[in-house]
Amino acid sequence: MLRSFSRANTKPEFLLQSKPRPSGGAITISLFSSAVAQNQASLTPITSTLLQKCNSLSQAKLIHQQLLVQGLYQDFTTRLVSAYLTHNAPSHSISILERLNPSTSVVFCWNTIIRRSLRLGFSHDVLSLFRGMLRLHCPPDHYTFPFVLKACGELPSFRSGAAVHAVVSTTGFDSNVFVCNALVAMYARCGELDDARQMFEEMHDKGICDIVSWNSIVAAYTQSRDAKNAVELFRIMMNDSEIHPDIVSLVNVLPACGSLGASLHEQANKVFESMEVKDVVSWNAMVTGYSQAGRFEEALGLFEKMREEKIELDVVTWSAVIAGYAQKGHGYEALGVFRQMQLCGSKPNVVTLVSVLSGCASIAALLQGKETHCYAIKCVLNYDWNDPGEDLMVINGLIDMYAKCKSTNVARLMFDSVAPSDRNVVTWTVMIGGYAQHGEANDALKLFSEMLQEGNSMKPNTFTICCALMACAHLAALRFGKQIHAYILRNRYESVMLFMENCLIDMYSKSGDIHAARVVFDNMQHRNSVSWTSLLTGYGMHGYGEEAIKVLDDMRAAGFVPDGITFLVLLYVCSHSGMVDQGIRFFESMHTEYSVTPELDHYACMVDLLGRAGRFGQALELVHSMPMEPAAIVWIALLSGCRIHGNVELGEYAAAQLQELGSENDGSYTLLSNIYANARRWRDVARVRSLMKYSGVKKRPGCSWVQGKKGTATFYVGDRSHPQFEQIYKLLADLIQRIKAIGFVPETNCALHDVDDEEKGDLLFEHSEKLALAYGILVSTPGVPIHITKNLRVCSDCHNAFTYISMIIDIEIILRDSSRFHHFKSGSCSCRGYW
Repeated sequence: MLRSFSRANTKPEFLLQSKPRPSGGAITISLFSSAVAQNQASLTPITSTLLQKCNSLSQAKLIHQQLLVQGLYQDFTTRLVSAYLTHNAPSHSISILERLNPSTSVVFCWNTIIRRSLRLGFSHDVLSLFRGMLRLHCPPDHYTFPFVLKACGELPSFRSGAAVHAVVSTTGFDSNVFVCNALVAMYARCGELDDARQMFEEMHDKGICDIVSWNSIVAAYTQSRDAKNAVELFRIMMNDSEIHPDIVSLVNVLPACGSLGASLHEQANKVFESMEVKDVVSWNAMVTGYSQAGRFEEALGLFEKMREEKIELDVVTWSAVIAGYAQKGHGYEALGVFRQMQLCGSKPNVVTLVSVLSGCASIAALLQGKETHCYAIKCVLNYDWNDPGEDLMVINGLIDMYAKCKSTNVARLMFDSVAPSDRNVVTWTVMIGGYAQHGEANDALKLFSEMLQEGNSMKPNTFTICCALMACAHLAALRFGKQIHAYILRNRYESVMLFMENCLIDMYSKSGDIHAARVVFDNMQHRNSVSWTSLLTGYGMHGYGEEAIKVLDDMRAAGFVPDGITFLVLLYVCSHSGMVDQGIRFFESMHTEYSVTPELDHYACMVDLLGRAGRFGQALELVHSMPMEPAAIVWIALLSGCRIHGNVELGEYAAAQLQELGSENDGSYTLLSNIYANARRWRDVARVRSLMKYSGVKKRPGCSWVQGKKGTATFYVGDRSHPQFEQIYKLLADLIQRIKAIGFVPETNCALHDVDDEEKGDLLFEHSEKLALAYGILVSTPGVPIHITKNLRVCSDCHNAFTYISMIIDIEIILRDSSRFHHFKSGSCSCRGYW
């Protein structure tokens, strides 16, 4: 049964009657009996009245039963269909329609059911219903096609849309302006701009274009970020004497103006000012248009002008301003406007609440989010007369808000409270995204798998898949990532491939397969700045500095100008590849050649670059010359360099600065403790650890995980919980013995405890990454690289051991630690000892 047909009527019947009286069934039978006793002529108005006024599904069924008993069923079929739809029982309606001969009234009933499924967001059901109509030889009309084409666009499904277009052509509706406008919008939403433009040109040649046609094609280009074509078409429309731009025309073109200067904004304002009647709807459209165009100051200006001219602000006006603030991440301002709205007596609608929840999510305002939740329960949710689709919009907003406020448990309770048949793709996406963005990647992938299970016909959209890829990148889950890539290719997401391909580059890079990331990049039909930056970051993580510089040259040749993010990535690349002088040149060229002002993150990267190279004088000079106060990230970068080079004095200075800033990061305490331990200052080590305990700061335990044939295995230091731990320890002991024979010497200074060297060797033996490697060798397929991920920085003893082990096994070891990748093969590492 289709998902949109399973929602049962839940209104309690006791609410429908205020005092004891005969049951609805008794009244129905009595009326039927008296009508039949008199004559059939009086039965028609009585039955029609009963069907209109029946107030429950059971009463509708009883009337249906009586019509069958009295042999009058055929005279009231369409009225029965409407009665069942009124009481949320579309499956009963369809059962009736499937037995009727095609007629105008039957087509109207099909259209009503199709429109209902579309309104509820069940686009797949719309297509199933349309196929059912065709199978029953019930001819669609000019109302059917726009509904079905809109569903194709919302999926989006170019293949289904093209098939519906073929039906349009064969049934003679290819000159109907309403149907053709729907075709233009469908192709646009599927990302097929060329087909949308061709459809529009055919309409123009036939002389059937109206203002909706022009607005549709301009909106298509605007939404696809093709501002040039959007503006060009708007200007042609302005010069067409038969077409008069309306307020929708202005709203469609305003977002395209952001990247093309203010001239068209002035033109749009002239059109608006020349309008004879400027009602609140027109003002709202302009406020919304400016807000969506990113020109929020103009939107606020119009909002204030409406107040000055005493134009009554309605819910749309308030919602547009609240949504604008929320989209820009100004959550507190959005909440302030919401309070003003309530003080003015304007009642929020679903769009308002969703925007307020988005504002709360943007600033992690959990308390205000809970208050909004309470308001939604009291004033919006759980009313029988509500549109189920609108209720679901609010619930989706609540899930998103709780997840972004790091209350994923509450978000999951909200998600589970929605019946599986009532969830739409947004419900799944906000929950999966909430897990992925807040470090619960395993839960994100588990939920994504549930979404794709048999029996669940919900198809993930672009954002769902990108959230799943983000989770794969976080876990370095290469196998799962490849499966998602295969799913994308099988299910033809061509219209939105740019966004997905950028996520695939990121996933492959962070999962250890930089070569696959490059293959995805090389096969992209279109690239944007994110594509280039993602590949640059990937090469930096893997220590391929020279390849990254080549990518930069190709990026410039392709016409892309490096921005602040690009330079941040370049400095990261140089820092992790030992390209110190090149990094300094990039930093100096930011302002002089590209007019990019260095920000805090750029300075932190430079301090990291100089600190790793041991150039502490230059690093300190840069810190003191910063135009802003050094934040914790800068001092942590300097402290990390001090640990690498054993600079105790400067390390203490950096740690003191962090303490003044009130930093409670466990990493800074651990770095200082390691500096003291390497200098064998055990009393200072104990003092730092005591300070951590007193401050309530807990050191994260070292953890490593490795992909095996049957999933991922996780190990901690000295872990003996794995069922194969005896084999793991035996194999690891054998490996250590073999590499000692060819020159490996344990680096006991990495065991940061005041014990003798033999005990230190035992401590190093049990490090989590070594256990993960031994398990990986046990279960790996010959010739397939072993992928290991560690949550902390790999210690130099394990790094040295892996280098030696790669000499005696014919398998590449790919280790991802907290800062970069290490590729061990044939006795060497890709980091070349610089990490």
